[in-house]
Amino acid sequence: MDYKILSDSLSEEKIKSLSTEERQVLCAELRDKIINTVAVNGGHLASNLGVVELTVALLSVFDYRKDKIIWDVGHQSYSYKLLTGRYDRFDTLRQEGGISGFPRISESPYDTIDTGHSSTSVSAAVGLARARDLKGEDNYVVAVIGDGSLNSGLAYEAINDIGQKKSRMLIILNDNEMSIDRNVGGLSRHLANIRVKSGYLSAKHSTEYFLKKEMPVLGKPIMKLMLAVKDFFRFIVYRKKPTIFEDLGLLYYGIVDGHDTEAMIKNLDAVKDLPGPVLLHIVTQKGKGYKPAEDTPSDFHGVSGFDIETGKIPASGRSFTSVFGNKMIELSAKDKKIAVICAAMAQGTGLVDYSFKYPERFFDCGIAEEHCVTMAAGLALEGFSPVVAIYSTFMQRAYDEILHDICYMNLHVVFAMDRAGLVGNDGHTHHGLYDLSMFLSMPNMTVLAPRDYRSLQRALEYATTKADGPCSIRYPRGTEAVNTFDADLDNHAEIKDDYSDVTLPYTAFDKGSDYCIISVGNSYVDGQEAALILEKQGISGKHINLTMLRPLKEDVLNELTSEIRYVFTVEEGITEGGAGSYLFQLLSSKHEVFNFGIDDPLIRAASQTRQKEISGIDGKSLADKISKIINK
Repeated sequence: MDYKILSDSLSEEKIKSLSTEERQVLCAELRDKIINTVAVNGGHLASNLGVVELTVALLSVFDYRKDKIIWDVGHQSYSYKLLTGRYDRFDTLRQEGGISGFPRISESPYDTIDTGHSSTSVSAAVGLARARDLKGEDNYVVAVIGDGSLNSGLAYEAINDIGQKKSRMLIILNDNEMSIDRNVGGLSRHLANIRVKSGYLSAKHSTEYFLKKEMPVLGKPIMKLMLAVKDFFRFIVYRKKPTIFEDLGLLYYGIVDGHDTEAMIKNLDAVKDLPGPVLLHIVTQKGKGYKPAEDTPSDFHGVSGFDIETGKIPASGRSFTSVFGNKMIELSAKDKKIAVICAAMAQGTGLVDYSFKYPERFFDCGIAEEHCVTMAAGLALEGFSPVVAIYSTFMQRAYDEILHDICYMNLHVVFAMDRAGLVGNDGHTHHGLYDLSMFLSMPNMTVLAPRDYRSLQRALEYATTKADGPCSIRYPRGTEAVNTFDADLDNHAEIKDDYSDVTLPYTAFDKGSDYCIISVGNSYVDGQEAALILEKQGISGKHINLTMLRPLKEDVLNELTSEIRYVFTVEEGITEGGAGSYLFQLLSSKHEVFNFGIDDPLIRAASQTRQKEISGIDGKSLADKISKIINK
């Protein structure tokens, strides 16, 4: 579609010179481009539609070629990409070889820092502002953070630090009352209270600024008297303290309508040169301008595609995520000691139905992974069996709490990690490639890696009812691979109460002793395909799948590989320090061991299938590598 204003030739100077009417046209064109692209490519829709006017306002006031603009998480940066030289490539969004769905410094000089995980923007902005001051430069530093990301402790660590050396910088609080799901907790209520008294706060700061600038001699004593009187009457009338941001040393301005571009431009111009750190509070609506996304913003947070006319999102069907959520309902019906914890992602982790079924045992802590884990420690100390459901890539944020607050005390906490392995089009910041190396290095930790829906269900049973101490379970994004191989997993072993189907190595293929493939979890599919390809080439071997990595049945594994020279491990995780390295220590004294996994964890956006091919851990690639080693 040809647009009137939006184009590849739209310069920074042109953006700044637009009239009010032209800005309105530009915002409409940005929304149209984003909706049409995400409908085909998938991506984050609701968050991007909510910041269109904000983006235009920012680029009307600041110079993106010189100033530093940081988008927290970065999943709302589509308008920014379109206006900073990537219009001609926008149709490649989240595709192999295309532009990322998040800011990437490797993609554009106008992306200040790589983002993807929440709550990092303020810390980065503080560092950038202090570096600017040390170098004697004068550029602006702007951090855009949502109210959901502001729930995280990291954001408050940064805000607390700002008070030490009050470098000039601007924090824009994009308040849409949501992260992915509805925000929870005291901060959310605090922001709601601020919205009620926004007029009072705006007038307060306008008066302060006028007195300090226009009456430098008398302004301070007058201001002190006014503040004393004001605080007294506010105590009597409101019985409220100033905003938390003011108490922490920021100048607070707001609230501004985040969909009124002209109002935002005026406010940005007014606050950008104030000394010290400023927080500008704006209110926006997720999904703005596309009614289906306005009505159900959580559904349009991240989509694989949708029908623009109807707003219908293709049904995802059964998935590892839904299997997990349903199994937790089943287990909790039998055991009242089970409680489930998540970090602002009830929908993403498949726990919405659980939250309605067992609200008293469901705890959404907001974007606060560290708190989730240590709170689980408290529950475990009192005899409960907490299950902490967090994506693998976000579980990394709580490494020390898992080690220090759970493992050292050998507490019974279950860590359920969705999106383990390669995740597809979100790219490298969202892959779950480190959990195996992380959890295998921790004392007392049971490590489970189910290969399919049934083994996930059995692993959850084992972890909640039989396992002692901490237990981790990793499972991939999406659906179970269709079994088209000779071996039938559904009939491979009798299900016993001793959970031997979970704890014992499973021999999926046994045709000879030329080699042995040991696959971890859902890499079963690729290992089995490789074994079948090799068999057709006249290379006969064995394929063993592990769903339990620790404690490992070493005697059983040694017996299964006793007559075999070449052993090949395969996993959807990093090669160095991962499951393969762990198995190498056990097997290398008696076998030639080769580890296959993700050598380059910075693998970019592509389909999950394609990412496995790029990494060389799909069935065909494995077979090629193994045949070359055996026939060398």
